[in-house]
Amino acid sequence: MVKLDIGAKIRAIRKRKKITIAQMCEATGLSKGFISNVENNNTSPSINTLQTISSFLGVPLPYLLLEKQQHMRVVRKNERTYSSYNNLKIEHLTSKGGLRMMIVEFPSGASMGDPNVHEGEECHLVLEGRVLAEQGEDSIIIEEGDSFSWHASVPHLVKNIGDGKAVVLITIHSDTELHDLM
Repeated sequence: MVKLDIGAKIRAIRKRKKITIAQMCEATGLSKGFISNVENNNTSPSINTLQTISSFLGVPLPYLLLEKQQHMRVVRKNERTYSSYNNLKIEHLTSKGGLRMMIVEFPSGASMGDPNVHEGEECHLVLEGRVLAEQGEDSIIIEEGDSFSWHASVPHLVKNIGDGKAVVLITIHSDTELHDLM
């Protein structure tokens, strides 16, 4: 069972905005004891009460309900990881999770290998060069600045058909964490 730390989040926002509990009580109509219990995770407020608190604090209600791993994740340029796969150079722009984004450099003539199949959806933006995108029976040439997307459960392949390298920004979304896709 996932434990939401809503109280600590409310306290941190309140303190960051330099709001006292007394000010919060006056504006929301909630008692000091109740707010203290909420901030210490000793009570679970109703959605209506959370809406009142979030409105007063000026934050969206869904933000209060996010689990820690659902908060913003930052990967600084100097912290990115790199890997290779079938002669492709891969720069990982996001941390692991259900949404992955990477820049893939395809040398001339290189491809992802055999048609690939996995869970989720993919979106591609060709930053440089020219590629052939194949999914099932569909095949199309994609050029610099063009983008395409597909359901990854159908066999698919991307191949550099240009004379120079091709650079493609790829985003992959899945409801489950993706492991070692590329």
